[in-house]
Amino acid sequence: MAANFSSVPVLDYSLVSDPERRPDFISQLRHALINVGFLYLSHPPVAREDIDAIIGYAPRLFDLPQEAKDKINMRNSEHFFGYTRLGAEITKGQTDQREQYDFATPYEKRWKPGDPEYIRLWGPAQWPDEELLPGFKDTMHRYLAQVEKLSYEFIGLLAEALELPQDALKQFYEKDGPTQHRAKVVKYPPQDNLSSNQGVGPHFDGGFLTFLLQASPHPGLQVQNLAGEWIDAPPIPGTFVVNIGKALETVTQGLACATSHRVLSPPPGSTPRYSVPFFQNIAQRVSIKDFTLQFNPEILKLKEQRGATGSVESVNYTEYNQLPSGLVGLIGRVKSHPDVAERHYPDLFKQFFPQGLPAQGSAY
Repeated sequence: MAANFSSVPVLDYSLVSDPERRPDFISQLRHALINVGFLYLSHPPVAREDIDAIIGYAPRLFDLPQEAKDKINMRNSEHFFGYTRLGAEITKGQTDQREQYDFATPYEKRWKPGDPEYIRLWGPAQWPDEELLPGFKDTMHRYLAQVEKLSYEFIGLLAEALELPQDALKQFYEKDGPTQHRAKVVKYPPQDNLSSNQGVGPHFDGGFLTFLLQASPHPGLQVQNLAGEWIDAPPIPGTFVVNIGKALETVTQGLACATSHRVLSPPPGSTPRYSVPFFQNIAQRVSIKDFTLQFNPEILKLKEQRGATGSVESVNYTEYNQLPSGLVGLIGRVKSHPDVAERHYPDLFKQFFPQGLPAQGSAY
């Protein structure tokens, strides 16, 4: 193997604003994009008080009465937003031991009759009642707005690291309105003696970039290196974990690598693990196969020097070379949450689940 990694690099975002040290950041970013697919980002431009507030809200969100959770169950949302119970999904044949809420940046539904069905995937999120969790919705919106801004800035830095024009990747976002980005708040309960240690099984993320706030001190996140070995990515206070999604890998012809990752449950007797991932989307009607980015030969050589990947356990989001981005996202949601699909997308449900509603959803 020409190149491999045994740890996830830490990049200091404050270097970006220092003209003398910015080239160091860009060089480190280039290495992380091509050879790792994951990085820690320290000193992110997101208000510390909002990060701390989100960390504080996470346990309270799951301590809500079950009735309040069920009120915003994902089944109610054609946009696949809301609450999902523990153990509702499987990955690679095993139950994912996680309980979660799906939220998003603000967006008004734009689908109209005659539009592709996947346009319905974007719309308003469901939120818990304000009196049960005062300030949560406003805090989450404020937090997501800051991470969204960071994600666009980071895409510009990514283009610079790959020696592309600064605006080369802007063509992949919505041109006549906002692009909606998804987020989750996830609880991984401690492993009991009867369950496996799979918090969530090996997978790739689907969009361009993911910004993960590890909202408790528990280890558990693991990243699969080029040789197929699992590398720990424990929480580092004051950082986000950033990783490349499958859409960005496809757009860059594999130069920026999407890296397989998983989460292990906390050990028996531990407290729960919490995390808050932000998933940066791209335009729904974009078909990546219709775009070609031109890279300098020197940059392409870095991909050759990386070498081929070894045994990777993740296989999801393989459709990006054939289908519009929005349809890829909708298919993933339908597979993961068949109960939602049965209610809101009956034709797709029948296509993927001809035998009827399964006990659990599975993206792959």
